[in-house]
Amino acid sequence: MRVDLFDFELPEACIALRPASPRDAGRLLVVRPGAALEDRAVRDLPDLLRPGDALVFNDTRVIPARLAALRTRPGAPGLRAEVMLHLRAAPDRWRAFARPGKRLAVGDILRFGHDGAGAPCELGGLTATLIEKGEGGEITLRFDLTGPVLDERIAALGTLPLPPYIAGKRPADDRDVTDYQTVYAREPGAVAAPTAGLHFSDDLLARIDAAGLSRHTVTLHVGAGTFLPVKANDTADHRMHAEIGHLDAETAERLNAVRAAGGRIVAVGTTALRLLESTADAEGRLRAFSGPTEIFITPGVPIRAVDALMTNFHLPRSTLFMLVSAFSGLETMRAAYDHAIRGGYRFYSYGDSSLLFPAGTP
Repeated sequence: MRVDLFDFELPEACIALRPASPRDAGRLLVVRPGAALEDRAVRDLPDLLRPGDALVFNDTRVIPARLAALRTRPGAPGLRAEVMLHLRAAPDRWRAFARPGKRLAVGDILRFGHDGAGAPCELGGLTATLIEKGEGGEITLRFDLTGPVLDERIAALGTLPLPPYIAGKRPADDRDVTDYQTVYAREPGAVAAPTAGLHFSDDLLARIDAAGLSRHTVTLHVGAGTFLPVKANDTADHRMHAEIGHLDAETAERLNAVRAAGGRIVAVGTTALRLLESTADAEGRLRAFSGPTEIFITPGVPIRAVDALMTNFHLPRSTLFMLVSAFSGLETMRAAYDHAIRGGYRFYSYGDSSLLFPAGTP
C-alpha cells in the first residue's frame, strides 16, 4: 500500500510532553467501526469490557539505553558519538543506532564513561568494538563485558531514551525515570516503553480484578526501531527491525481458554498485540514463543488472536498507525484521529489513549 495513505496533519500542540497525573486520568477514545465515537476516560476501562475478558500486558522494562561514546582509532583523532542500543544479539553484543554513523568504521573502539582524555569516570568505563555496520546508522557492538555485569555497567552509564519528539523539546529528568515505566514492568530489555501501559495505576489494576477481568503478561522488548519513520513509498518496501519476545506455554493456554469460554482477548498496547499475533496459528490459537519477531501488520493482514486493542495515538506515516488501521479500518482510524485532533486529545507516548474494536464488532 502507498505510505502516503497513512499521512495526516498533526498540530505540534497535540504532542504531550508530560503524562496525565494520576496515570489513569487520561482520556480514552472508544472506536467501534460503524458506531459513534465515544469520549471516555482511561479509568472507565473496566466498565467498557465484560467479565471473562482477558487483558494482556507487556511487562518489559525500559533500560537506560542511550550512551555517550568516544571513538578511538589508530592514526585518527577521537570522535564523540552517541549510541542507542536497540537489540541484544548475544550476552556481550548489542545492535545499536549510532550518530554520526557514517564516520564510524568496523574495527573502531568505542569507549563509554570516559572523559575526553580517555580516563574512566568514577562509575567505571566500558569498551566495545564495532564489528558490523548496517543501513541507516545501525551498528553491532561487541563489549568487553558480558551478561549481568554488562547490564549493570550499561545501567550505570546510560540515560533514559525518551522518544525523539519529546527529547527534542526537553531533556529527560528524574520524573521521567518513573513516568516512562509501567507500574508492572518486570523484564529489563526495552529501549522504549509500551506506552499504553503507562496509563495503568495500582488502583486501576485493582478495579480491573474486581470487575471479573483477568490479567496476563507477555514480554516484547521494544526497540528503537519503533521511532524510525517509514521512508519507503510503499509498505512492501519497508523493513521492520527485530524485537525479542516471550510468551510462555501456561499463559498461552490460559488465553486460549478465555476465548474458548466466550471471553475476549484485549491487548494493552501494540507491542502486546504484535507479540500475540507473532505466536498465533491460522485459527488464532496461541502457542509458546521465545525469540525475535519482525511482524509488520498493515491493512489486509488478518488479526487472529486479539479482539480489542488499547493503544495511544501514533505518528503519521508510522508502522503503528498502519497497525491500528489494519485492526479497525483505515477510514475508521482517519476519522477517529480527526476527531481526536479536533477534540484536543494528547498524542504519542505521554498522551491519551484509545480502545479499538475490529470492523464487524457488534
